[in-house]
Amino acid sequence: MKVVADRATDEEWGRPVYLDYAATTPVDPEVTVAMLPWLGERFGNPSSSHVYGREARRKVEESREEVALLIGAEPDEIVFTASATEANNLAILGCAQALGGNNRRELALSAVEHPSVSGPFAILSGEGWTVRLLPVDASGRINLRMAERLIGPGMAFVSLMLANNETGTIQPVREIAAIARSRGALLHIDAAQAAGKIPVEVERLGADFLTLAGHKFYAPKGIGVLYVRRGTPFSPLMAGGGQEGGRRPGTENVPSIAALGTAARLARITLRKETARTEKLRERLIRKLSGAVAGLRLNGSPDSRLSHILNLSFPGVEGGALLEAAPGVAASTGSACHGEESGTSPVLRAMGMPEERARSAVRLSLGRFTTDMEIDLASEALVAAWRRLTS
Repeated sequence: MKVVADRATDEEWGRPVYLDYAATTPVDPEVTVAMLPWLGERFGNPSSSHVYGREARRKVEESREEVALLIGAEPDEIVFTASATEANNLAILGCAQALGGNNRRELALSAVEHPSVSGPFAILSGEGWTVRLLPVDASGRINLRMAERLIGPGMAFVSLMLANNETGTIQPVREIAAIARSRGALLHIDAAQAAGKIPVEVERLGADFLTLAGHKFYAPKGIGVLYVRRGTPFSPLMAGGGQEGGRRPGTENVPSIAALGTAARLARITLRKETARTEKLRERLIRKLSGAVAGLRLNGSPDSRLSHILNLSFPGVEGGALLEAAPGVAASTGSACHGEESGTSPVLRAMGMPEERARSAVRLSLGRFTTDMEIDLASEALVAAWRRLTS
């Protein structure tokens, strides 16, 4: 790949180095192979009783078992959805509907949640529920002392992400689970960004609900998972057939479910190796950038964080302008799901970050197919762009 200072089209210079794995991952070739038969000759409806339907049903259940193994759940606790956004909505709104007659009318979420969590909470606030916002510290970690105060005896449901999709900061989920459990509240965990990067075990985390996104760990887009602990109050949001135990009716997306099962197996068996590899790549990248960019700042927790995400503030430039000036790098300034007019990340604002530093932030995220050479090319392109913009 040729990296150039000026803007150029993909056709002229080739594809840029992809450092946006936190937004989406490419589909692993092994996952693609697992998916293809279910797009072709094995086209049956899992609800049909003949051989075509039976083989599709077997594949759905095999994949359900693989997902259950990934998170330490039972297969019948796994609900396939069309996305993590749907799974988050299903958990929050479905649980609230089931608890509607309860005298507990308080809900809590952290100040750095994804819009697919904060959005349903806004709906419930409009329906008379009291919503508590759990603040975070300067590293993006939830303040446990404040959580202890805000999660009171009237709390029904708490939702928080296991790891932040912009900074990579890992939340103290087990501690908050203990607080919630002591108050009799249910806990939902959005593990979309964490699965395949750190161990995600529902019993250890204390989750009643947990969300996964297939396209964050090398499965296709359009497939997600909601874990629902046995016996947890929950009402489906749609009526129809009895698919997914009646919790999410509709004909199953067999090709994507087959792909997800393989992706879950790969995530489970390669976890330690991939984590160690991406840590080395991340450290290589930060070493090259910090050695050339005076005043470069790391955003998020320096210790409790995912191995593949670097959120960095480049002094003297806006993050978007830096990426525009470095067409050899495909990265982002924050979550692909935030469309803030101000240009600054709501997550960084919640951390109390000064406006100038927040505007200069760039998220660089690595993955399974990132190479040492790509790290070197990307760092050279970013440094050259920063020097040009600040000269």
